[in-house]
Amino acid sequence: MSHSTPSSSDATASPTLAAVSEQLATTVEQAARSVVAVHARDRLASTGVHWRDGLIVTTAATVRRDTNISVTVPSGTRHGATLVGRDQACDVAVLRLEGDVRLPPAALGDPAHLRPGHLVLAVARLDDSGPRVAFGAVSSVSGAWRSWKGGEYSRLLQSGLTLYPGFGGTPLVDAAGRVHGLNSGGLSRHFATTIPTPDVERLLSQLLATGYVPRGWLGVAMQAVRFPDADTRRAMGRDGGLLVVGLADGGPAARSGMLVGDILLAMDGGEVHEPGDVLDALERTAPGRTVAFTLLRGGTRVTQSVLVGERPQSTGRSRRRSA
Repeated sequence: MSHSTPSSSDATASPTLAAVSEQLATTVEQAARSVVAVHARDRLASTGVHWRDGLIVTTAATVRRDTNISVTVPSGTRHGATLVGRDQACDVAVLRLEGDVRLPPAALGDPAHLRPGHLVLAVARLDDSGPRVAFGAVSSVSGAWRSWKGGEYSRLLQSGLTLYPGFGGTPLVDAAGRVHGLNSGGLSRHFATTIPTPDVERLLSQLLATGYVPRGWLGVAMQAVRFPDADTRRAMGRDGGLLVVGLADGGPAARSGMLVGDILLAMDGGEVHEPGDVLDALERTAPGRTVAFTLLRGGTRVTQSVLVGERPQSTGRSRRRSA
């Protein structure tokens, strides 16, 4: 009876895979030291990351109450936490640990260094039984974008990770144990989407300062339209603009004298063609500032100044094209 002998490639493959496996297990162990379970909704806990100085970051969608919040730390003990603030548009919430709880902060990485194909992990904690892990690879990295909720992000970072129940708020961890952001299951239906570390830092600072993220608001609903006749297109030097289809009662645009039926052409000198153009400009405009709109009203080009208000906290941007 003959016995086959492993080839040299087979002999080296097993130790190499074992070494990679051992390294990943060590990476999980290290990253899990800064990962907690967040008890801020009924039944299932979610995950949070100790970012710094007793501050826990998690996804806003998993924080369903403002009080009676607690976290389970890596030692298995449970401690109270207070809600510092949340931003539903960007899906980030910040909690502050109560009492003298010592946890190492997460080792933060720079997501600009990630490329499609890099191995990544999602490290979760749901109770006192230890960490849980999902394994995958970066699937897409691109530039700045806005989610359907209206949140603005410095880059689009998606992976093939499976975010199991309770994995909302997990850190995106690279093979070296560095955290590149916060995983959210509510920003895309098809891929795990990560809120990049610089955006978490920005939102954390804003929530610490005010408890929420103030955003500019006009109180106007709009849709792109094309001018029906060639004469108007020639006179305007463009094919169309943004038709005002609705105004919030008492909102900034309505108070300024803007009318339903106006066609927006430019905002502070920058042409607007899609609702996203106004939303992008508004994201960079602080409440309390006056902006000038160029618009077409009854066939005449006019200028309308609007004092930008602050978006009501209960409103939030949605799929509707409103600003």
